[in-house]
Amino acid sequence: MNRLSGAAAAALLACSLALPATLATAGPAAADPAPAAVPAVTRVVLPAPTGPYALGRTVLPLVDRSRTDPWVPSADGRELMVTLHYPAARRGGGRPAPYATAEEARLLAEQLGPGVSGDVLARTRTHSRPDARPAPGRHPLVLLSPGFGVSRWTLTHLAEDLASRGYVVASVDHAYESYGISVPGGRTLTCVACTALDEGGVHPGVVTTTRAADVRHVLDRLTGPRPVRRYADMIDADRIGMAGHSIGGASAATAMAADPRVDAGVNMDGAFWEDLPTEGLRGRPFMMLGTHDATHLPGGTDTTWDRTWPALDGWKRWITVAGAEHFTFSDAPVITRHFGLPQPELPTERAVAVTRTYVAAFFDQHLRRLPRPVLDGPSPANPEVHFQHR
Repeated sequence: MNRLSGAAAAALLACSLALPATLATAGPAAADPAPAAVPAVTRVVLPAPTGPYALGRTVLPLVDRSRTDPWVPSADGRELMVTLHYPAARRGGGRPAPYATAEEARLLAEQLGPGVSGDVLARTRTHSRPDARPAPGRHPLVLLSPGFGVSRWTLTHLAEDLASRGYVVASVDHAYESYGISVPGGRTLTCVACTALDEGGVHPGVVTTTRAADVRHVLDRLTGPRPVRRYADMIDADRIGMAGHSIGGASAATAMAADPRVDAGVNMDGAFWEDLPTEGLRGRPFMMLGTHDATHLPGGTDTTWDRTWPALDGWKRWITVAGAEHFTFSDAPVITRHFGLPQPELPTERAVAVTRTYVAAFFDQHLRRLPRPVLDGPSPANPEVHFQHR
């Protein structure tokens, strides 16, 4: 988001997670400046969800002991941490669900710079209630996979918004692929994969293949014959989508190619590290949502978008957002503005609104069969959004 260190930074660059120029350099913000009068001790507050549902949240630790972890082979299986956001039966009082653990926030704050407090970051205000009673009915499931080096909670504003619109959202943390993941037993898993990609020369395709297998295990545990939680009946296993940021977005395509249960996918600004099979995605819809710049315009420096586009054999969109930067599609705009870090051209409110609008519209149209004209072409309400190759 702002400052990365050592091997981790090189690994992120290898995974097409180059830091936005405005976040990597000092100087005044181009637009949407952080309010100087807001002291760093105040709480970060995520934007309110836009849907009609109240929100519940629960955290599920999972271990797939059928696999050897590629980053730490001595581990007892492949550990995953999953946060479920879901429509709740009613709004209630009580303490909101935590944003991140203190240790997770501290480790990310170290990468953002000396002006960022891990304690303040951990206490970011969410809009979900822990283990609230689910709303009745069966709801589509959306899986979210974060960018390399960051954790699942950096996609919380999108997860909460989708859940408020009637989706069950499973945000997945993949072991040893972020600066820090808190797991049961008071342990913290750090980014062993960062070193493997940087110093070990491991190809990023290992990440996307591994994450596809992670998704398969999560789906088995959420929708299989012996689900992991007592609220499994709220998930409609016939309507499943996946979205991800950066390498998490590339993993959405890999997961779809490997698992026919995933019906639709979104890649938010990630390079594709594996070619799709000759049969493509077998007619399933896919959307690429990225920056409107030299990276992700047609003919851009990320040549994988041009290469993958013809292989997408179902409904598809290539959408770029003017003024966006790589981390625009996560919680980063909210976090960096709060701590006074340099801002990209696209204001925070517009970054949040555009991401939520287009991701939700995609899943509404393809998982719920609700027509969403915003996906048909340019809209006066969203002048930053451009459609490529229509």
